Amino acid sequence: MISQTSIQEILNRTNILDVVGDFIQLKKRGTNYLGLCPFHNEKTPSFTVSPAKEIYKCFGCGKSGNTISFIMEHEKYSYVEALKWLAKKYNVEVEETFATDEQKQAQLTSESLYIVNQFAREFFTNQLLHTDEGTSIGLSYLKHRGFTDATIEKFQLGYNPSSGNVFAQEAITRQYNTDVLLKTGLVVERNNQLYDNYRERIIFPIHNQSGKISGFGARVLTGNTKAPKYINTPENEVYVKSKILYGSYFARMAIDKADECLLVEGYTDVISLHQAGIENVVASGGTSLTIDQLRLIKKYTNNLTILYDGDNAGVKAAMRGLDLALEEGLNVQLVLLPENEDPDSYVKNAGTQVFNEYISANKTDFILFQLKIALKDAGDDPVKKSAVVNRIAETISKINKAEDFTRQQDFIKKSSEILKIEEQGMHALVNQFIRNRLAAAEKKQLNSPPEITGEPETTANKDFSDHTFNLLFQDELQEKELARVLIECGDNKWNEDKKVADYIFEEMPDESLIQNNGVNKIVRVYKDEMYAHPDDLPKTNFFVYHPDQEISTLSVALLNFPYEQSEHWKNRYDLNTGYQKKLFEVSFEKFIRLLATENENELNGYLKSQEDNTLQQVTSALSFLKLKKIRRLIVENQQDIEKPHSSEELQNLLEIHNYLKEQERHISEKMGTVILK
Repeated sequence: MISQTSIQEILNRTNILDVVGDFIQLKKRGTNYLGLCPFHNEKTPSFTVSPAKEIYKCFGCGKSGNTISFIMEHEKYSYVEALKWLAKKYNVEVEETFATDEQKQAQLTSESLYIVNQFAREFFTNQLLHTDEGTSIGLSYLKHRGFTDATIEKFQLGYNPSSGNVFAQEAITRQYNTDVLLKTGLVVERNNQLYDNYRERIIFPIHNQSGKISGFGARVLTGNTKAPKYINTPENEVYVKSKILYGSYFARMAIDKADECLLVEGYTDVISLHQAGIENVVASGGTSLTIDQLRLIKKYTNNLTILYDGDNAGVKAAMRGLDLALEEGLNVQLVLLPENEDPDSYVKNAGTQVFNEYISANKTDFILFQLKIALKDAGDDPVKKSAVVNRIAETISKINKAEDFTRQQDFIKKSSEILKIEEQGMHALVNQFIRNRLAAAEKKQLNSPPEITGEPETTANKDFSDHTFNLLFQDELQEKELARVLIECGDNKWNEDKKVADYIFEEMPDESLIQNNGVNKIVRVYKDEMYAHPDDLPKTNFFVYHPDQEISTLSVALLNFPYEQSEHWKNRYDLNTGYQKKLFEVSFEKFIRLLATENENELNGYLKSQEDNTLQQVTSALSFLKLKKIRRLIVENQQDIEKPHSSEELQNLLEIHNYLKEQERHISEKMGTVILK
């Protein structure tokens, strides 16, 4: 991990305008900067950057964040990769925290593998373009396949000569470590001699998400039928086949903008589609998709379209594991290409426009596609048909995200129609699979060591979240407002004796009452920092640049951009005057309404109320939490009253009930809340 000292040094030097400006053109608008959003296609700029708050927000697609999250989102980097990118840009020397000898050795091995792979890539490219054998065999083959010089250069294609050890000898001359060379799979050892492993093959470098070469694919060019058509790098510290999608480095931005990932089988399919201008495409390498590959796709989009040729056996093999895609919340569609065509040949024969039109017109949802294939295989056999019903019901049950409930119901309806069975029966079968899965998960959990998560769930706690109570308290705005006040105003004075944060934590009845997980994290982190550094409370940027992405994302969302005045309004109403400028930062709608009154006293009164708003917001949010606490105590007390008691015990419980109800009424009157009976 990167040390906190290095992280702070990176943040100190980082300028959000400088970083975002590397990728999009920004123009100054008031105190902020505006540009075309890089995360979705738009013609009117809606991407706003606030240099004062060091955050960005797109008012078109809703994406927001800080400098680090911008690099993470734009380049699809991890948090650490984004930090290293910024460190390189600002020439900050990155200091790594303590690591064990094993971790240090693993890191050194990974770095060595990347270095050797980069050398190999350059060697193979040079052999392809600048040697007689490479141009006459390798380059002529690629040209015959229709690949242009620009495409060959983009994908960094290469060629390894037919001689037994040309690459191996060059690597030894350059003094590369033998063990590392063997680990890359580029060479093999026979009789204590190193020989090339990819002789007379076209070389396809495989890039990771940051563009480094993690491995290679090599296609044979000779007529030797005994040799495998493709050889891939053996798995090592930087190449794990189940975590790699060929072409993802080149496709990541196109997938993001199109909000769709096209999945094909082979290297040349990807390259041909890119050359045709269809860049949101990656290849799985002909194997069924793994969970890691699916999660890699989900980083860019929720929409996956898989292109297959007409080979029925190939379709069935590739469809294995797609249930995992449903569990990950991906919308999976499939397209069968015309007979005897694959993506490479079809786009070359038909052209880009026809190819795109065919894909759009022939997409079929994975579940319905799977159902039709299975029914065709089952024929008139009732046993096989029954198995198909069970298999489809189990597949539909894998759509387990709450937001996909409507989609699940739609599949149940359509599948029932195709299978010609009662929709209610399919519902029951799907629910049975869901119950079985939950029961299995619960059984597994019971057999695992208990996890301590804080307050145990009592009957009262469960009843506390009944329908009536949820209707009354489901809104999280008060909780988020409390977090916003802590982030922006926690260090401000509440009165002569205490700060806003002091008052909040003194008055907060029970932080476990906060339902929003992100708000809960912010409150806990603030409290920890406050107790650790009472004289230096955390400032806004502490949360905006927090390494926990949930905290950082929520903090940015809570820091709203002020409204900007147009030149027209500025010239007409002289918006640089005090109260008018302030009002534009508070509420554009309210400002326009008050301008129409031309009543300066009312305007000044409104301004004063806005300045006092922090006190009201804190009081309101704390009252909200106190009311939740009292409500919980009332429910717990009611549960206790229902149990057998002596007359004296019962009288005490009734007195407690009356006292709690009185407190509930008192707080509700202050808040203007209606108590539901």
